[in-house]
Amino acid sequence: MATLIAPSNHSPQEDAEALRKAFEGWGTDEKTVIVILGHRTVYQRQQIRRVYEEIFQEDLVKRLESEIKGDFEKAVYRWILEPADRDAVLANVAIKNGKNYNVIVEIATILSPEELLAVRRAYLNRYKHSLEEDVAAHTSGHLRQLLVGLVTSYRYVGDEINPKLAQTEAEILHDAVKEKKGSYEETIRVLTTRSRTQLVATFNCYREIHGTSISKKLVDEGSDEFQRALYTAIRGIKDPIKYYEKVVRNAIKKVGTDEDALTRVVVSRAEKDLKIISEVYYKRNSVLLEHAIAKETSGDYKKFLLTLLGKED
Repeated sequence: MATLIAPSNHSPQEDAEALRKAFEGWGTDEKTVIVILGHRTVYQRQQIRRVYEEIFQEDLVKRLESEIKGDFEKAVYRWILEPADRDAVLANVAIKNGKNYNVIVEIATILSPEELLAVRRAYLNRYKHSLEEDVAAHTSGHLRQLLVGLVTSYRYVGDEINPKLAQTEAEILHDAVKEKKGSYEETIRVLTTRSRTQLVATFNCYREIHGTSISKKLVDEGSDEFQRALYTAIRGIKDPIKYYEKVVRNAIKKVGTDEDALTRVVVSRAEKDLKIISEVYYKRNSVLLEHAIAKETSGDYKKFLLTLLGKED
């Protein structure tokens, strides 16, 4: 369930002209940018971009980058891109800047096989390297095997499961993950090749046999990057909504809000399931997500996020 509130009919030409007007004179009219772009679907935003370029002979994205700044600019930039292109940018930033491999795992485990394929195409088109090539170049060992396996997987999306296989592979995961014996190669094989439905059945089997969730205590203070990536993969596959709720909660709870993580979830899920994520957030924290965001952010950045949440400031 989306939170985005957008008109069913709009004029891309009028929107393009209103945006151009917002860039003229002393300073940018940020309110107009928020009112227009914060209330348009992905298809409508792409129409505006095309029309703006046709009329004014300049790239709207580049113009926005020169007009607005900081977290607001980053959020608007992420929002205006097509989803596959946005995820390609997020993946590249994660690889090159912060080595935040959780973002790579998130994209690879939560998107559908077709969406992931679209991200890989967009990445290749934008950076002239494949996503798996860049992931492999910046990692090694088990972490490299897991990440390359995840970004190149094309999973079955049906409901069929093999209960016997789920039981066998629950034990493989237990040996490797909990007992720290057995083969991590086998764990990587299971997590990168099985369908989401099959893996959820395996995780449920694990809970039935061992009386605890597979992700429980998988990560502690001494965990390395591989174990953290493993944890993210399991959480993302098992329950994407709960995973995103935790990302948002951690972003807000952090001393000095993690704006990158907050922006990523709000922008990438506003047209998908942000309403459900918000409901889970409220159940978990007894605070409305929009109130938590309003408290931790400010200015045009705050107004823009609240608009995407379907809440005006």
